[in-house]
This record gives sequence, C-alpha cells and structure tokens, in this order.
Amino acid sequence: MNLRFAYNTNGAANHRLDDALALIAEAGYDGVALTLDHHHLDPYAPDLSGRAGALARRLGELGLGAVIETGARYLLDPRHKHEPTLVSPERTGRERRLDFLYRCIEVAEILEAEAVSFWAGVPREGVDLDEARRWLLEGVTKVAERAEDRGVVAALEPEPGMLVETLDDYAAVAREVPGLKLALDTGHCLVTGERDPAGAVREFAGEIGTVSIEDMRRGVHEHLPFGEGEMDVESVVSALEETGFGGLVCVELSRESPRAHAAIPEAIAYLRETEREVAS
Repeated sequence: MNLRFAYNTNGAANHRLDDALALIAEAGYDGVALTLDHHHLDPYAPDLSGRAGALARRLGELGLGAVIETGARYLLDPRHKHEPTLVSPERTGRERRLDFLYRCIEVAEILEAEAVSFWAGVPREGVDLDEARRWLLEGVTKVAERAEDRGVVAALEPEPGMLVETLDDYAAVAREVPGLKLALDTGHCLVTGERDPAGAVREFAGEIGTVSIEDMRRGVHEHLPFGEGEMDVESVVSALEETGFGGLVCVELSRESPRAHAAIPEAIAYLRETEREVAS
C-alpha cells in the first residue's frame, strides 16, 4: 500500500498559509498537518468558523486532507513557550489551554480533519506530580468528550520532557479516558530510548490516531531532515504499511521554515523512494 503523507505547517512558518498549502500540494503530499498559530489560521481572530470554512474549500481544491496540530510556541503566552498547559498550577491557565483546544476541535470539525493532536505540558518546578496528573486527567477527559461530541478524534502525543513523555505514560492516561487515541511521533522514541520506533508502530497500531515522522538522533530532541539523523525510516515505513495505517503520516520539520520551499519537496521525495525500497 502507498502511505498518505502530510507536511506540518510549523515547518513553513515564514510562508503565508495559502502559499505553504500550494507548495505542499505541488510536491505531491496527500494532506497538511496544520499548526494553528497567529499567522496560520489564528484561532483568536474574528470569525474563526468562517475562515475555517474558506480553508476547508481551499483544501478541497488542492486535494489535501488535514490533521490539526496544537504546538504553537507563543500563541497563548508571548513570554513563555508552550504555556499555559493542561498541567499549569493556575486554573485560569489550564482553562485557557482548554479553550484553545476546543477551538482546535471546532476547526477540525469544519475541515473534517482526521485528528487533533495535543500534549500534556511540562510540570513547573515545585508542582506536586500527583496533583499535576489529576489536572491532566481532568483536562484530557474534557478534550476527549468535546472531540467525541463533534465527531473528532482526540490524539494525545507523548513529548520528551513533558508529564506524558513515553508511550507507557500515554497508555496510563488512555486507560482512564475512553475514546482517546495516540499521536505517535516516531522520532520521540529515539529521544526517550523507550522503544524502537517501528516496534512502537506495531505495538500501538490499533490506537494510533495520527503519526509524525522525521529524522532524529538518539537522546536529542531535534527534528532533522531525512538522512541527517539515526532514524531507520525504512523500518518505520515498513511497519506502517504492514499494520495498514491509512491516516496521514505527517512530516514535522519545525526548524526548516527558512528553507521550506526546498524542504517540502525533499522530504516527500525521500519518503517515496523509501517506499520503493521497502516494496523491492
């Protein structure tokens, strides 16, 4: 089977959204992983539903599916990266993150996106971890319930350094939250060293809502172009094909925005060549 690849707009941050979408479509991708941000479908600008409707029509014209990503760095707080989160000690902060995720779910519903990918957050120094886990479970439950009401897949992504860091951490949350799916970033397995990336694909095949792929070095959380790290991309592609994954496989190269015009076609060319090698 041929996999369906998407490109994450956090790797095209210097381009207007429509220009980025055009580059992604022209390169031959099947979809876009849309990171909602102040410059790419700002969820706090007026008429979100109207703008999302226009985007849905544009994606239809380009033949692109979608996944919604929620990793904007300074959208909610201009002074603190990725804050506030679902494990922030201030209730108002946690509510602000929830409001943002609800807006993302609204956009996903309008775009008929395959999933909304979100993460836990990093507990601040001095926060009791048991209390942080309680806040997390409360927030994830609300996100999953809102997503289910809207017919959207909510997928929790383990992130190095966050409260939900490993696949075992995800599994512990998923046991408590019906309907929650996994947003699997295969590179993160190399960072944490918890599992072989291809093995993770096979082990969690029935729970995966969306997949991210890139190159990475062991123990270093840096998203790299293919061929610059230690990821066995061929084994991951083979595992995705073997397990029959039909969703979008999203290339995440957040550091490549200055050269997105080149990185976008390079990445899919590498992946399609990898598919041919797997087939042979």
